Amino acid sequence: MNSWTRARNSALYAIEQGYAVFPLSINKTPAIKSPHERGHNCKGQCGQPGHGVYDATTDPAYARHLFELAPRATGYGIACGGRTIGLDIDRKNGVDGCATLNQLAAKLGFDIPRTMTVCTPSGGFHLWLSIPDGVTVPNSAGRLGPGIDIRGTGGYLVGPGSIGRGGDYGLHPHLGEVDVQPVPEELLKLMLPPVVARPARRYEPTGSKAEAALNGLVRVVYGAAQGTRNDRLYWAAAKAWAHVDDGHMTPADVERTLVDAAVSTGLAEAEAIRTIASARRSAA
Repeated sequence: MNSWTRARNSALYAIEQGYAVFPLSINKTPAIKSPHERGHNCKGQCGQPGHGVYDATTDPAYARHLFELAPRATGYGIACGGRTIGLDIDRKNGVDGCATLNQLAAKLGFDIPRTMTVCTPSGGFHLWLSIPDGVTVPNSAGRLGPGIDIRGTGGYLVGPGSIGRGGDYGLHPHLGEVDVQPVPEELLKLMLPPVVARPARRYEPTGSKAEAALNGLVRVVYGAAQGTRNDRLYWAAAKAWAHVDDGHMTPADVERTLVDAAVSTGLAEAEAIRTIASARRSAA
């Protein structure tokens, strides 16, 4: 089995476990070239692949399509955000992220969870952790201390079964495939940025009928059972874009409101953006 086939098959298996994936190059960077010039701010709204983590999908057919567009891919990324984040723990160049994490655990009095752990070629680890509903953890480098980076919303982890320039990414040999465990509360507090008071954001539609319509579509997204969330989001977005075409809603309100609703149900932000963009193309 060549590295491309191994990466694709591993990515498809990750989808079966509920993760959103996209292909990576041997340099651990997105394997599909961007369709835009440098400096763009598109996160997949254009509907074309080539947006890195914002291509991430839980649809096996679309994942196969992405890998067909990336014949030199040797790995895949796991999109973070929603319910899953990662700790990228480095052990190189005189820095030991494991020691940093152990020191934090001893100082704050928490146990390091026996969670899904991927060994990296440099001798480090990726720890997969779950976070509570409604919590957004940003990406950061060094917030927790030397040798520890946080992969949060808009970030990604290299999935097991991938090959990077330095070697293989595989499951921890003593743990294997285990359930992702919640991040300790004491550690989560350190991951979050300082709270800044700001006015509450609210949707202000152009009329009562528009408000009722959008609220109804949001309820459809909230009420979707696991395994149907992406389909329900697509359906709701298609209906919402029809209201945009009629002049009853604005594109910004539709995108903002439906993405927020989808992320709160556990969908990755990148997946939600891509699904809403796909529904817009179909409506057009």
